[in-house]
Amino acid sequence: MKTDAGSRNRDERTVASFGDEWQRFDQSILTEEESAEIFAAYFSIFPWDRLPRGATGFDMGCGTGRWARHVAKRVGTLHCIDPSEALDVARRNLRDANNIIFHAGGVDDGCLPEASQDFGYSLGVLHHIPDTEAAMRACVRMLKPGAPFLVYLYYAFDNRSAPFRALWRVSELGRSFVSRMPPAMKHLATELIAALVYFPLARLSKVLAAIGLPVSGIPLSFYRDRSYYTMRTDSRDRFGTPLEQRFTKVEIGSMMRNCGLEEIVFSEVEPFWCAVGIKG
Repeated sequence: MKTDAGSRNRDERTVASFGDEWQRFDQSILTEEESAEIFAAYFSIFPWDRLPRGATGFDMGCGTGRWARHVAKRVGTLHCIDPSEALDVARRNLRDANNIIFHAGGVDDGCLPEASQDFGYSLGVLHHIPDTEAAMRACVRMLKPGAPFLVYLYYAFDNRSAPFRALWRVSELGRSFVSRMPPAMKHLATELIAALVYFPLARLSKVLAAIGLPVSGIPLSFYRDRSYYTMRTDSRDRFGTPLEQRFTKVEIGSMMRNCGLEEIVFSEVEPFWCAVGIKG
């Protein structure tokens, strides 16, 4: 999806939806163990050894600060950027970190100077922006040459079977309806989806995996070892967000190269697709 010339690369309904979501699910009751496990899954391919001592970087679309709380411990300065009311949640969650700077803004607001950052990441954000490639290019512009950029974009089920993809298309009909609801109704609907869809399928996968059966083909098997709180959070994220785009591995790689990233590496395990590239 491309933006019109001169228009802002932002969907205001989606920004408002995330503000509501992250105030309801501020991640405060997520256990430290699960938080660390989820962080490790997304950052498994991040080249920490390429960062300079006291590195300065950014978290684009920081939300509640769930990634920043782990990253800030490893770097010199972290800029947390978000255009929604979630930034207030991040400030509260990260109040004990003295090396984080908060910015109320989005990808096209020029929050940081060009070529000023030693690293950057944006996880689960850019596919909710009208022109994803332009948003990625804006992120890469802030990086110094040789700096890594980690991105997570929703996959187009390009590594899944035809029945799996067909089931997703059915769920997309539900998402198109739920995402248009007023906030209170949206919250109720996604809570029901978590209880009636996420939880049963995740726990079925857990049982089957425990007896040695393959579960990768079962929808939502990724959540088999996750808490119900995480399922509720992601149900709201998946079905309540007005603008969502999905990309194949090939499309993501092409976008990254178009934005000036090299040495691109994809994670081959869920969540799909996580990828990291180095600014040339």
